[in-house]
Amino acid sequence: MKVLQIINSLGTGGAEKLLLDSIPLYRKAGVEMDLLVFWDHDLPFLKELERQHCCKIYVLSKSNNFRSIYNPMHILRMRRIMQQYDIAHVHLFPAQYYAVFANLLNGFLNKRKIPLIFTEHSTSNRRIVNKKYQWIEKLIYKHYNCQICISENVKKVYENYLGKDFRQEVIRNGIDVKRYQYALPSDKIKKEADDFLLIQVSGFREMKDQATLIRSLSFLPQHIKLLLAGDGPLRARNEDLVKALSLESRVQFLGNRSDIQALLKSADVVVLSSKYEGFGLAIVEGMAAGRPVVATDVGGLREIVNGYGQLFPQGCAQALAEQVLKLYENQGYYNEIAERCLKRAQEYDIGQMVEQYIVIYRKIFE
Repeated sequence: MKVLQIINSLGTGGAEKLLLDSIPLYRKAGVEMDLLVFWDHDLPFLKELERQHCCKIYVLSKSNNFRSIYNPMHILRMRRIMQQYDIAHVHLFPAQYYAVFANLLNGFLNKRKIPLIFTEHSTSNRRIVNKKYQWIEKLIYKHYNCQICISENVKKVYENYLGKDFRQEVIRNGIDVKRYQYALPSDKIKKEADDFLLIQVSGFREMKDQATLIRSLSFLPQHIKLLLAGDGPLRARNEDLVKALSLESRVQFLGNRSDIQALLKSADVVVLSSKYEGFGLAIVEGMAAGRPVVATDVGGLREIVNGYGQLFPQGCAQALAEQVLKLYENQGYYNEIAERCLKRAQEYDIGQMVEQYIVIYRKIFE
């Protein structure tokens, strides 16, 4: 059984990290799995996967412009590659649309289409918000044999959006917990003896709302500082915000990194200030690293964090700061939340996730 994973790029993000960690495991389980990305610019996750020599990697374009992912010529290039596989497993937009178009083209030209699976990683996007796209969305989803939702919350959103006529199953994302639990701190992070470090690992996109986290520093002591790992179109805007608030000495922009485990171990608290999330893989990673987590009280994050870490109202920098202060000022409370978070992380084992996906692949293939 040959499966092709298709995604826009292997930049910093939950879906991207999931492929980096899971493709080697699928290979060990006997699934012949490869990867196709629309775009690359020496991204660390892709380099790390290349170093493992575990699969073929097709890169359709290389440039310093991430908007290359939208090039419609990818449809023609990917259709030839898709012909070599039994199943295509697709993630994110525009890969979601382009894979359907390429498959239809193969059906027309070669009389052979392959089954398509789509994993839905989020509870919101511009197409859901704007109802005028709903008709084309339903047409696209009809060409997928199965839609995998990464949480119950995501499934509810898409049942309301698409109706219940589409095959939807829930498979929660997973991580290699021990890899995070026993990682060593990074020796490349600037940290003074009395520094208390927050970290957020995410791409700089509208939904991630790093701005709220940056603003929260204004309500916190000077030695509480922030690490921001990731890159993206809104990085410059956030750098400007740091300058405007005179926080340059308290915020480090780390860019795309492959040493996420070490970074999490270097921090004291892991934060995710997203406006919405289907799941929140970065939060589970923080939990597995044995760190308390603070996240927005939204959808997929609430499902993971409630009763274990701390939640705050979306967009409220002061409420976020108050949650951080509780951890900073009370070591006993800090240790209690960290212990709870580590226990919660054990429930999100990547091996179990891989097994569930293989069951889906076999059902569709057979």
